[in-house]
Amino acid sequence: MAVTITFLPEGKSATVHPGTSVLEAARKARVLIKTRCGGKAGCLMCKVKDVAGEGLSGQEDRERRKLFGTAEGTRLSCQAKVVGNAVVEVPEDPLKSTVRKLLEKQREEDEGLW
Repeated sequence: MAVTITFLPEGKSATVHPGTSVLEAARKARVLIKTRCGGKAGCLMCKVKDVAGEGLSGQEDRERRKLFGTAEGTRLSCQAKVVGNAVVEVPEDPLKSTVRKLLEKQREEDEGLW
């Protein structure tokens, strides 16, 4: 039985087999989640937020220790497994975020001139 995971803010989805890691599902959906460790929970770059609060496996001790003190719902995409229909939010790349904010500010300033 296949399950669907949706990645926000892009709204892209992938249909995968239960037990597939969120990182693998993201690759299938062509959603970029950065990682340096190859999915071994070493770099902590692949954090996502479990928006729906369901559809992902429970945290195992290794992941729980790595994420100690982070916001509730934060998961490592390399460790979290898709076990049911799920929705996760992928944080925006910092550079992309900065450029987007600058463009929005410029647009607001341009609109104020008219």
